[in-house]
Amino acid sequence: MKIIIKIIFAALFFCTQNAGAQNPQNWTNKELIEPSELAPVLKTKNTPVIFSIGPAATIPNSIDIGMVKDKANLDKFKKQLSALPKKTKIVVYCGCCPYEHCPNVRPAIDVLKEMKFTNYRLLNLPHNIKTDWIDKGFPTEK
Repeated sequence: MKIIIKIIFAALFFCTQNAGAQNPQNWTNKELIEPSELAPVLKTKNTPVIFSIGPAATIPNSIDIGMVKDKANLDKFKKQLSALPKKTKIVVYCGCCPYEHCPNVRPAIDVLKEMKFTNYRLLNLPHNIKTDWIDKGFPTEK
């Protein structure tokens, strides 16, 4: 019985440690943009600056930063942002995995907030880029 209690305690400890690393969300629903809202503007003059902060730039004309969980890529993201006015329309996306596991979304949002950008959105890809963008027929890089 003591062993079971120790195992349960250890599992709870590790779960709360991981939860703290990934939660809470650092964005609001207002800061999300739906794929169905972004896709049509990709061919217009009102296209926002789009940053891929994950493993692959799938969306046409997005700037491939790489996974911002890596310091070098996070620095690259900051450098790209430093050349933009604070009111620039920006969309960031990763799509590597569900948000609750994504190591890239939170650091990118933190940087946008720290650098005082006011017009940014997170592409709402709650599952991954394949399920929420590609499988729905939205434009992809060729």
